[in-house]
Amino acid sequence: MSERGTVEGVSIHILDKEYLVACPEDERQDLLASADYLDRKMREIRDSGKVVGQDRLAVMAALNIAHELLSRDTGNAQNNRELNLRLQGLQEKIEDALLKNRQLEL
Repeated sequence: MSERGTVEGVSIHILDKEYLVACPEDERQDLLASADYLDRKMREIRDSGKVVGQDRLAVMAALNIAHELLSRDTGNAQNNRELNLRLQGLQEKIEDALLKNRQLEL
């Protein structure tokens, strides 16, 4: 059994080309999933017929993936702001209820 974090060469395939990538053993599945995702994105772009050439396909795929990531982060930030506002409103209602309860006890 190998140690956690042992670096191994992992063979990945992107657009029918093989690449050997050094990767810690515990990250192997993530690397394979990432390579599969990139391969699918590059195939989508290639099959659209709008982009020709491996370099251009790679750049367009990278831009699309970066856009997806940034859009997701922006969406999460918006959701976090909305959640924080709702929590703040709930906290104010709880504080008001506690204050009214204290006044009734007096």
